[in-house]
Amino acid sequence: MSRGIQFNLTENLYLKDPQNTAYGQRLLQNTVELMAQIGFESFTFKKLGNRMKSTETSVYRYFENKHKLLTYICCWYWEWVHYLIDIHTLNVNDPEEVLKIMIHQLLYASEESSMTVYINESLLHDIVVLEGVKSFHVSEVDKDNDLGFFDSYKSLNSKIASIIQEVNPNYPYPESLAITLNAMAHDQIYFATHFPALSSFKQRKNLSQIEEMIRHTATALLLKD
Repeated sequence: MSRGIQFNLTENLYLKDPQNTAYGQRLLQNTVELMAQIGFESFTFKKLGNRMKSTETSVYRYFENKHKLLTYICCWYWEWVHYLIDIHTLNVNDPEEVLKIMIHQLLYASEESSMTVYINESLLHDIVVLEGVKSFHVSEVDKDNDLGFFDSYKSLNSKIASIIQEVNPNYPYPESLAITLNAMAHDQIYFATHFPALSSFKQRKNLSQIEEMIRHTATALLLKD
């Protein structure tokens, strides 16, 4: 079994952590591929089992429902982004340079990596852009939050907020700016793809221009005279 990088995700999301078994890793790989292909609404455990030449029952041994599975893979992605920010800023002491690197990783975490053998980050990023909000825009969001479903998302936001505070300790809204920058990295791709009239970017993944816009927004707020 190829383990690669693994993350500690809240146990309330799963019955059996798929990262720890060969079947579970195949489940994650095929989930990302199938959900990216047909979308969350059309995705079912039966279709997933058929794709894996397995059974629906086997999938249910890992997850109670597809909402928890969606939340799980989204949390895996947030942990991946957090990890990349940490390793790329490890020996960087200049807060403004750390901010620059952080913004870059928010976007370019979507590139495939050999460190994660059973997850296609590019496809997973597509899912996060299109489907990610469906994990917490639900009627039971407060209950899910109490169960720790979104700890990975909140941890990443706290990391971004801490970088913002290092750049400008007097900025009064670090948490709100953090979630804004994080959302911008995905929303701008979404709108360029589906609502181009609402976007300044006419190409779906014009990451360099989106990165420039996010950096402009952050520095205008944090480094103004």
